[in-house]
Amino acid sequence: MTRTADVLVIGLGPAGSAAAAAAAARGLSVIAIDRKKIIGEPVQCAEFIPLPLARHAQSAGVLLQRIAGMNSVLPSGAVTASPFPGLMVDRAAFDRALACEAQQAGAELMLESVLHGVERQAGVARVATPAGNVSIRYRVMVAADGPHSGVARELGLKPLACVNTRQYTVALTHPHHATDIWLSSDYPGGYAWLFPKGAQANLGLGIDPRFERGLKTPLDALHRQLVAAGRVGTEIFYRTGGAIPVGGPRERLAVGNVLFVGDAAGLTHPITGAGIAAAVISGERAGQAAAGHVGGHAAAALREFEDDLRDQFEATLTRAVTRRNELNRYWHTAAARQDALHRRGWIAFPEYFAEPEAA
Repeated sequence: MTRTADVLVIGLGPAGSAAAAAAAARGLSVIAIDRKKIIGEPVQCAEFIPLPLARHAQSAGVLLQRIAGMNSVLPSGAVTASPFPGLMVDRAAFDRALACEAQQAGAELMLESVLHGVERQAGVARVATPAGNVSIRYRVMVAADGPHSGVARELGLKPLACVNTRQYTVALTHPHHATDIWLSSDYPGGYAWLFPKGAQANLGLGIDPRFERGLKTPLDALHRQLVAAGRVGTEIFYRTGGAIPVGGPRERLAVGNVLFVGDAAGLTHPITGAGIAAAVISGERAGQAAAGHVGGHAAAALREFEDDLRDQFEATLTRAVTRRNELNRYWHTAAARQDALHRRGWIAFPEYFAEPEAA
């Protein structure tokens, strides 16, 4: 069976749904596929969004609580409190709300559907669906399929460098309105976090697998520490984990008529791991670019997509990659146990924004 669409979106996370909604709203025919049976599940996210995305948290069941600030804990135990307003959301409900917007705009959503191949020159994607195999002919493809993008693999592009994460959902014993961050040599290439969401909290950590592969032992140790401090409960209600890209943006975000967005584009912040805002912004921009491409401005529309995203994100991501590279020289050394290194490597401190160290 063969289908035809102006735009084929691969992945219905925030980036893919935003792209599908933006393209469909401009009158394009859009098919969006996702391998999941239920959009947004399983959740692989700490579930924090910045305030500019609040308009996407209006649907019932999305908003869990407001966040006022961030507490950054250094290896010495010193704590720095910073204003860091945002929202804790039910990420699955958030993703479904965005997908619903795309559907209401006219996009066709196909769940439990997996990309099996791309004939790039012909502009055809082979997709396995519950109803059988389908070939979808497209004019623009939007790759929104995460850090281990199958689209990138089909096009022969390099895989993105990633850190691994593990997260528990636990009971929160007292109301808390800040995100807590632990910077430590115990979490090389990453950090640990406690993100409150009403009566519960997400407790997790990320680690660069080049320096340490085990996540369960350090996370269990932090969990026990917080239980002993009376901050969280012993029961673990939910376990999750995943990969976060940390190497900065891909060499090219527009490859022919394929546009990479969100995690698949490497737009996640390489230090904090924050990526939802960049996903929505890049998805919306991809939908706009697709409309320009289909509307007769093919080369200019896709070139401007690449230029616009680099103008918005590249300087910030480049600084973060530089800081990661600095930190990577010191893991498993005495310097990694000192506050000074972590102050330079974390966004809450002025040292992070200073000029790079000499090589």
